Amino acid sequence: MPHALRKILHIDMDAFYASVEQRDDPALRGKPVVVAWRGARSVVCAASYEARVFGVRSAMPAVRAERLCPQAIFVPPDFVRYKAVSRQVRAIFARHTDLIEPLSLDEAYLDVTHATSGLPSATAVAEAIRAQIREETRLTASAGVAPNKFLAKIASDWRKPDGLFVIRPHQVEAFLAPLAVGKLPGVGKVMEGKLAAMGVATVADLRRLGRAELEQRFGRWGRRLHELSLGIDEHPVQPHRPTLQVSAEDTFETDLTLDQLEPHIRRLAEKAWAGHQREEGRVARTVVLKLKTTDFRTFTRSFSPPTLPESARQLGDLACALRARVRHPDGTRYRLVGVGLAGFVDRDHFAAQRDLFDTVAPRG
Repeated sequence: MPHALRKILHIDMDAFYASVEQRDDPALRGKPVVVAWRGARSVVCAASYEARVFGVRSAMPAVRAERLCPQAIFVPPDFVRYKAVSRQVRAIFARHTDLIEPLSLDEAYLDVTHATSGLPSATAVAEAIRAQIREETRLTASAGVAPNKFLAKIASDWRKPDGLFVIRPHQVEAFLAPLAVGKLPGVGKVMEGKLAAMGVATVADLRRLGRAELEQRFGRWGRRLHELSLGIDEHPVQPHRPTLQVSAEDTFETDLTLDQLEPHIRRLAEKAWAGHQREEGRVARTVVLKLKTTDFRTFTRSFSPPTLPESARQLGDLACALRARVRHPDGTRYRLVGVGLAGFVDRDHFAAQRDLFDTVAPRG
């Protein structure tokens, strides 16, 4: 049975990092700003709308951004400032609902079905939040209002920047029909290609195939595609999503061999351990080493030790030891390394499992 009708917002700050930089430095206003370190291995963290006109986008190599927009002003990221502004914005959200699911520093889902601010509609809540963000942070945000999460996310992008778009329940199927199937969550380039080979370009095309044919071709994912084509998404806003992994990684200016990675692994272990320490009452069972080769192949090695590491140094020891499980030709070089902790469980649950094992384990 479907859930009772929800009222969901997706709030997305406009060019967030770049906008913070332009707000704090008047000389940057109206200029093409790229938030990134310069260098061959750097990627764009954010681009102002003035830079986007030239095709600059987030996650693009910084050298390509510089080629596209030679007049761009490069500003190194300042995540301490961005996090402070993000906390301000989330405090504004909390005036209207307790059901907030942050996706990153600059975007979140809000369930305002029963808004605590007493405003008469989800649209009114979205308007109030955008006005409060503008007044208190001197930044702009775009908002999407819809009956579920995936539609709200599509809607927030509809009138960017500084826009508001509402998809009402009776408008859902008509709104979706002409959209490219790539707009649906989970439909990447590969799936888009498979669907194109079946004559499917739009959501309306997908809908016409019907559930039975989609299930026959794609199994459970086919059923999900059919539901999305009709605007059905029962995933609730999750205010307290448990951490699955904490990690830190770095891309090098110069590719390194496996033997040269140890100081970098230990430095990243310090960062990952600091993140782990913030998880009150939870512990991670698995150490993860991530590597990316010069030719951009990415792989991981992991290990769940019988005794959990008790310090960043021990984590570094375990992560370094995982290099012995890397089977690459001698001389292989790596452009990125990452260290992580995964498999989080409640500390009490882990202790109970360990006590049980100790009780039943055979003794020699």
